[in-house]
Amino acid sequence: MILKAKERGDGAQLGRYLMAMRDNDHVELHEVRGFVSEDLIEAFHEADAIAKGTRAKNHLFSLSLNPPPEEQVSIDGFEAAIGRIEGELGLDGQPRAIVFHEKDGRRHAHAVWSRIDGEEMKAIN
Repeated sequence: MILKAKERGDGAQLGRYLMAMRDNDHVELHEVRGFVSEDLIEAFHEADAIAKGTRAKNHLFSLSLNPPPEEQVSIDGFEAAIGRIEGELGLDGQPRAIVFHEKDGRRHAHAVWSRIDGEEMKAIN
């Protein structure tokens, strides 16, 4: 699996990008967890608003998971990988979204977490 990760801000822009069909044959919002809204863009607006109560500039952690071209990974396989990565990064229980993109019969995933600990109002490194 090829992983690309980045800390970033501007959740609304990220949400629009993840839900865009222009570069994909199929887009599926698989999960929105820990946000009030179940709409991805609105959920990321929530994350942006909460982050304003902190000094964090890049309050989101965005991860793309791309299997090699010859591999077909199941949804369960992606979920297991995302869960392991979440634990390793100390993001257990943080608000999270998962989006699947498919192009030319090949599926890849994007997972995005809020890095802001809502009780401490600090970013998780």
